[in-house]
Amino acid sequence: MPEPILISIAAALAAKGATGLYDLVKRKFAKDPAAVALLDAASSAPEDARPIAALAERLSEAEVEDAEFSEALREEWGKLPESRVSQGDVHNTVTGKVSGKVVQLRDVHGNINL
Repeated sequence: MPEPILISIAAALAAKGATGLYDLVKRKFAKDPAAVALLDAASSAPEDARPIAALAERLSEAEVEDAEFSEALREEWGKLPESRVSQGDVHNTVTGKVSGKVVQLRDVHGNINL
């Protein structure tokens, strides 16, 4: 089972919301067609947990194989706002084509009507 941070990184990659991170991983996986397929599968279905989990597992393996990649991956992740969310924080990132309303809430006591 990959670390939770790698699940978060894989989800960010799937959403293609982190260009620098995506480019780093794409370059790392360039010579590995199976890894590229995992990245593409996660990007094609960013709401599906299965390809994201598979991508996170491959990222974990890549970190073990290549310490420099591991360091670069963690450094690039650290540049993103998502990496700084801690227990109790609220963070909302909206990417891609969005229509309608976006609501961000924390500690709601009572009813909400929109």
